[in-house]
Amino acid sequence: MITQLNSSLMKARIIFLLMLLPGFSILAQGNLGIFENHLDVGSPENKGYAFYNATDQTYTIGGSGTNMWADQDQFHYLWTTVQGDFILRAEFQFKGEGVDPHRKVGWIVKNDLETNTAHVNATVHGDGLTSLQYRKMTGGSTMEVTSTDSFPTVIQLERRGGTFIMSTAQFGKAFTTVKMDTMSMNNEAYVGLYVCSHNPDIMESAVFRNVRIIKPAAPDFRPYRDYIGSRLEVMDVESGLRKVVHTSAHSIQAPNWTVDGERLIYNSKGRLYNYWLEDGRIDPLNTGFAVNNNNDHVLSFDGSLLGISNHDQSDGNNSTIYYLNSEGDSSPKMVTRPGQGHSYLHGWTPDKSTMIFTGQRNDKFNLFTVDVKTGKETQLTNEETLDDGPEYSPDGKYIFFNSVRTGTMKLWRMDANGKNPVQLTTDEYNDWFPHISPDGKWIVFISFPADMDPTEHPFYKHCLLRIMPYEGGEPRVIGYVYGGQGTINVPSWSPDSKQIAFVSNSN
Repeated sequence: MITQLNSSLMKARIIFLLMLLPGFSILAQGNLGIFENHLDVGSPENKGYAFYNATDQTYTIGGSGTNMWADQDQFHYLWTTVQGDFILRAEFQFKGEGVDPHRKVGWIVKNDLETNTAHVNATVHGDGLTSLQYRKMTGGSTMEVTSTDSFPTVIQLERRGGTFIMSTAQFGKAFTTVKMDTMSMNNEAYVGLYVCSHNPDIMESAVFRNVRIIKPAAPDFRPYRDYIGSRLEVMDVESGLRKVVHTSAHSIQAPNWTVDGERLIYNSKGRLYNYWLEDGRIDPLNTGFAVNNNNDHVLSFDGSLLGISNHDQSDGNNSTIYYLNSEGDSSPKMVTRPGQGHSYLHGWTPDKSTMIFTGQRNDKFNLFTVDVKTGKETQLTNEETLDDGPEYSPDGKYIFFNSVRTGTMKLWRMDANGKNPVQLTTDEYNDWFPHISPDGKWIVFISFPADMDPTEHPFYKHCLLRIMPYEGGEPRVIGYVYGGQGTINVPSWSPDSKQIAFVSNSN
């Protein structure tokens, strides 16, 4: 009785303190973040709770319960409903030291809300044990596939038909993956986050951040023809905390962050738009006749000019480079000339006199500069393989780019005149689009799986946003993303070098 009383008092104190925080609210119908509802499964003695902080988009869940094993479960469940395939991802932290080393946290997929239902459970225990647990039929026994990972803080659970894949990592590291096949679950399933104390007298709690429920593209989707929806996100680089600031059923791509810090400029369906960070307002950016823009648009270092890559209908639909006032201009000025082949813009020199781009010339894609006033081109690289994504350092001394010249796509640096190339990344990933922070200290980039074709610009993949020191060094993960083409094609650092903007995807 005393233990239960202490537990109740502790729960009441936690609720009171959390209610004092900005943005916190007890979850009730209509204020659930991305979830529909929450409840105790299996009627534990101590009632659980859940909070949503709308300010930083985090969730706090408290749960009791005897266990989640054998033929029945007890836990607190924050859930929603999903049909078909999905990807569930969240980062978490237990609150406090905990009482029972077998306390559990994770994602669980259920056929219904009963205690003994069939389920798949991606779980991390208080003692670091990480496993993919499952019950194949109502009232059946629970079984598991144990991971070699220990004490992860990122949990991802993916459904592909009858296959369930659990991927876990300590934040900043690569995923460790286990899977199980031939698990028959309802097409319409409950999915959600949970906490179980593994002790009926105790209430354990955890905080979840960067929570995403993703509906992936169909396996047979056609790139550049079939698109799924988009989430415009902003990330604090130091902590990795992300916020979704805008969602769209359309494909939106490639956000620039303006140098005054007030807006993001992104591409959607060939046109450019402003997203105003203060109030979430969106309005078109006037680009005049240039309404077939791809996702290669770049602001000059001082923010006064915006370079664009517009597909010119009178030139065989080739991508042609123009520039205009960054506030909008009905008469963009042409830079690259017709009849040359595709020109995909990626950067400016600090003095705005020169642009750098990936050019299709003589059936190859290499790096070129072009004089903004005269249109004179200078070829910097001459490889049989693809060079792409060139960008000047803030001091104008170096060019950073990605190249497949050593077999997989890697980051490189060379002098501004194209001399002295140096490879910067060497691990198993395919690395694209290096972007230098305005303070010149960091390189952020996107990394694709090792098994992809390094010459492709793939859509809708499991990707990593990674960061490394400007001088080079071992990259670390700052974001686990479902995205690809359009996620971070252009420079997207905030002017204070503390945040980045990017796009992730979900159907």
